[in-house]
Amino acid sequence: MSFVFAPPATVAIPVVGSADQFAVRRVYCVGRNYAAHAREMGFDPDREPPFFFCKPADAVLPVAYGETLTLTYPTQTTNYHYEAELVAVIGKAGSDIPLDQALEHVWGYAVGLDMTRRDLQMKMREMGRPWEIGKAFDASAPIGPIHPVSSVGHIEKAAISLTLDGVQKQKSDITHLIWSVAETVSYLSQFFRLAPGDLIYTGTPEGVGPVKAGETMVTAVEGLGEITVRVV
Repeated sequence: MSFVFAPPATVAIPVVGSADQFAVRRVYCVGRNYAAHAREMGFDPDREPPFFFCKPADAVLPVAYGETLTLTYPTQTTNYHYEAELVAVIGKAGSDIPLDQALEHVWGYAVGLDMTRRDLQMKMREMGRPWEIGKAFDASAPIGPIHPVSSVGHIEKAAISLTLDGVQKQKSDITHLIWSVAETVSYLSQFFRLAPGDLIYTGTPEGVGPVKAGETMVTAVEGLGEITVRVV
């Protein structure tokens, strides 16, 4: 088979304890999935059905433990925000997955960042338009190495945090998710057929805010380690 242009390289994430890489298929993100964050964004955090947006697979940037990923401050924004997240990694395909079987489809977990051009997101929201230019831009989804469930179990209770130049900005616990990982997987599978290679960024706690060129973020989830990202 020949191609008009060479196909892009597969986006792959290292797996802890293995030489294998995890190939990325799709990236789903859950919006406003912590009550306190919903409030800081101006919404009532009642338990309405979750909503989702997507990022392209090539927005994912693996961050190795012990190394610092350098991110270039993106264009067309003056309000570039961090959002610390637990990422659930799908390893088994399924549609309309029953809640009591949802975690069987989760292969692993990782630490992630949902980087956001907040001013563009807010502008699109006010206009009733999609969020893509505020959420789905290049290099907007840094992620740490994947920890298989076989080694860490299912992450149902764990501290999640982010520091900016050593100052605590976000601090919460996965138990504060409005929709748990299992509930999110089950609900999302009603609208999309999930498949191995899918990532689900499960939402961010309160404390989101701007990062400027020259500042460094350290994002951590208890039991999964931390990733370091510097903006230039």
